[in-house]
Amino acid sequence: MPHTTAFARNQWYVAAYSQEVGRELLGRTILGETLVLYRTEEDGTPVVLHDRCVHRRYPLSEAPTRLDGDRIVCGYHGFTYDTTGTCVYVPGQKRVPRTARVASYPVVEQDSLIWVWIGDPALADPQTIPRARHLDSPGWTTVRGMEPIDCDYGLLVDNLLDLSHETYLHGGYIGTPEVAETPITTEVDEGAGIVRVSRHMDDAECPPFYARSTGIEGRITRWQDIEYHTPCLYLLHSRIAPVGVLPEPDGSDPNGFHTEITYAITPSGDGKVYDFWAVSRDWATDDAEVTEFLRGNNHTVVMQDVTALNLLQKTLGTERTGYQELSINIDTGGLAARRILARLVEEGDKPLEQVQ
Repeated sequence: MPHTTAFARNQWYVAAYSQEVGRELLGRTILGETLVLYRTEEDGTPVVLHDRCVHRRYPLSEAPTRLDGDRIVCGYHGFTYDTTGTCVYVPGQKRVPRTARVASYPVVEQDSLIWVWIGDPALADPQTIPRARHLDSPGWTTVRGMEPIDCDYGLLVDNLLDLSHETYLHGGYIGTPEVAETPITTEVDEGAGIVRVSRHMDDAECPPFYARSTGIEGRITRWQDIEYHTPCLYLLHSRIAPVGVLPEPDGSDPNGFHTEITYAITPSGDGKVYDFWAVSRDWATDDAEVTEFLRGNNHTVVMQDVTALNLLQKTLGTERTGYQELSINIDTGGLAARRILARLVEEGDKPLEQVQ
């Protein structure tokens, strides 16, 4: 795999968690575009503008730049912009040049995520944003974080679509021998741009991540059902239960423990990606000790991935010309994702019809 995956620009990407965006200016870089995010004073609507003053390119997310009401006042020379990116004040003169404006980006707040559209604004359809309702639904408790990784975003996609690495990279946390040993099933919806990878383990060791948080002793059934909505949203529907405890015929599962693992895979630039991660659960929702255990444990797992992917990116950068990688059955989902991502770029980034 080339260590640079092309960006699909006419797609929605997660720029931040809702809780990160307020009246303090927040800087992010998505697909190489520098952004500044904040909320309006009256109703808290998120605003996303280009993060460079039109005058001398000073970053609008950096002090002493500040908000005056809903207007951004550049901390270098005082150029002032409204929420549409239009410059409304220039120091020392009454006339504002017609070209004095910064780009404004379509933005949607949904499921406690701030989604931004970097491409052609005319193509930005909020209805195509995939859902992650568990992130802010009643009956669920979520821990979350974000780690920047110095790797191509395609490497993170590969990593998340092949969970067999849990056995080796995350042993002692979420990995057990059965994860790598159990075959996968893969389904690809080319039209919607969704890749599904499932691994159902009927009799598996209970990893510490679940044993210590659920109190289960002994062997478990463990289901991992991945649903990757290209290019950004990754959902892992996880179910564990003591061996022999199966869902009811109507599909309900009162004796199982359901965990939703969410990743937003947002390219920052070439060889850089934001790894937004969240763990949501519908059990022990008021248990603060469980919450803190899952937060710390999953952060450790994420940082193991960060270390591995940083190293892999450096390794790929030193490979000899003509090197051919080897792929096997466990790579089926990742290869399908690569194919869809490449098609998005080649076809001019036409938005995919996301399944709601």
